[in-house]
Parts: sequence; C-alpha cells; structure tokens
Amino acid sequence: MKHPYPEHQPARLSLSLKQKEEHLMNSFSYIRAADPAEAVSQLAQQSNGKFVAGGTNLFDLMKENIEQPPYVIDINRLDLARIEPLPQGGLRLGALVTNADTAWNELVEQNYPLLSKAILAGASPQLRNMATNGGNPLQRTRCYYFYDHATPCNKREPGTGCSALNGFNRIHAILGTSEHCIATHPSDMCVALRALGARVNIKGVNGERTIDFADLHRLPGDAPHLDNNLEHGDLITSIDLPEKQFKTNVAYLKLRDRQSYAFALVSVAVALEMNGDQILEARVALGGVAHKPWRDEAAEEQLKGQPATADHFKAFADTVLSGAIGYGHNTFKIELAKRAIVRALTTAAAQSVEEPSSQPLV
Repeated sequence: MKHPYPEHQPARLSLSLKQKEEHLMNSFSYIRAADPAEAVSQLAQQSNGKFVAGGTNLFDLMKENIEQPPYVIDINRLDLARIEPLPQGGLRLGALVTNADTAWNELVEQNYPLLSKAILAGASPQLRNMATNGGNPLQRTRCYYFYDHATPCNKREPGTGCSALNGFNRIHAILGTSEHCIATHPSDMCVALRALGARVNIKGVNGERTIDFADLHRLPGDAPHLDNNLEHGDLITSIDLPEKQFKTNVAYLKLRDRQSYAFALVSVAVALEMNGDQILEARVALGGVAHKPWRDEAAEEQLKGQPATADHFKAFADTVLSGAIGYGHNTFKIELAKRAIVRALTTAAAQSVEEPSSQPLV
C-alpha cells in the first residue's frame, strides 16, 4: 500500500535496499575517560568524536544515521555528579547529575523551584533518570526533516536547503529564524536556566572558562548546523545558578499536543520579584519558538515597577512577539505564545509564600 503522505515517511522507509545494507551497523571505537583532562584530550584528538553520558539523544542520532561518530568517549566516571552551594552564593549543578536528581534536589526545590518545574515538565521519568545536566543543553532539534534523509536539511547537510520553510512546519520556530533554518531547540530545562541567568563552566583544550547561558546556543543564521558556541573538545563540567533566587513567584507553563512526553509547542518560564502587587523584577523565557531559549531582556524592563495586571502582561507579550514570523502551519504559535505569556505571568504573580514549590502549576 502506498504511504498516504510520502513526504512525511520515516527515513527508514525511504532508504533504498543498497542504503539499508550500508546502514545495518555503524562501527565506532569506545573510550572511557578517567578524568576531565583526559576526556578533553581524547576528544580533541578525534575530529568527529562525541562525549556520551546518558546518551538519551546521541544514541537516537546514531541509530537514525544522523551522526556517525567514529569515537565515543564515555565520561560517566568523571567526578562531576554533585550539587553543591557556591562559596559566594548560588548553586553548582554538576554536569553528570541526572535531570531527575536535579529536579528533586532539596536545594533546587527550595531555592530554584522554576528549574524543578521545568525539568519535571520534560521527557518521561525514565529519560529524566538517564539524561544529565551537561547533556540536556546539547540535545539537537526534533525537527522531523532533520531526521528524514529523504528530505533536504541545512542542519543535517549544510547547503541542501530547509524543507520546513515550505513544508509542514507546525512545530517550528517563529522567532530568530533565517532563510536557512526554522528548527527549534527542544529542551525544557534550558528555558528555566535562561530565565534564571545561569552560567556554564567549560573545560577545553585551552583551559577552563565560564560563559553566560545566553551565549551557549546559537541562532541559525547562515550556519544552522552549528547548534552552540562550544569549541571542539569542550566539555561542560557544571552549570552555576546565580545567588539571586526566585523562590515564590515562579511559573512554568508548557503547551503541547498531549499531556506528557511531548515537546513544547510553546513554553514559558517566569520568575518574578514582587512587592505586594508591584513587580520589582521580571524574568521571562520562551521555549518551542526559536533555535535557542528565547528571552527579551529589554522588554522585561517595561514590567519593572508596574502592577501585575493583565493589561501590562498583554503589552509585554506584544513586545516580545513583535518580531515573530509565521510560516503557515505554525502561524498560530504567535497568538498562542502571547496568551501563554499572559497566563504564566498571571500564575506567577498570584503565587503565595505558603505554596509548596513541588505543587503542579496547572
């Protein structure tokens, strides 16, 4: 029987018999690193090698022949699996701590409940038990054209074109897009980290450095195959949460096609500092709408000193989405994102000190 939607066939159905034979098995060398320095050194020597920890995304990419690393460097035995307070305030999340252990950590729940809410909104319990804090930000898009070898994709094969631009693009980006790519970043955890102003600690061939979370991911521009600003050989060792805490007036709203185990059409992370009904500071980040977690810090300024009213929230949402572009099937996301922002801000502003952070938002 002919497939009713041939343009949307999974890659395995569109491969020729010869291609199937060629893709039965991908061989690779396995290396286990004893410490961060060795891990960085090993990867630097292999131009197409990959680190692996939980492997929740890498193994999918390998099975679908999107990535075929000749060397896989296991970093699971590195001493990077702790969550600990920082001397100057804040909290350090080890790169190898699982998403589940992070979400349920007492210090995270008490002091950074927004992060806990966002993590628990993502994936499934089984995946959260495997996925790590260092790997989550580096997961790749779930654009179906990216995974389908039968269709052009600039992210998979630079220069071939973007099938989503004129294709079925319901899940795709509306902010920060380019003519070369309209894919979205899939992480929930990263949306909260962007709102909180986290920083990423990196060990590379040239030593150690720290970058703002805002600078970790890239917009597609004319090089959508580059997801982030890491250099070859770089290893994320930890993520630092700032001393500034938002313990009460927070909300994470995730709108998706089904209640669980689905990526966001639109998600909103909100952290507010309130004095009565007046907003002293606002942090708002969006997921599911761009190639990276999206935050408009200039727009946030218009909420400072304002009462928490629907009119102010709507004006803010209009500003954030003022540059949004729809591509047909995903044009509905523009209005959906505006309404999601208003709803998330309203929910965050209404939180009380007595509300347990682990209570579900909606």
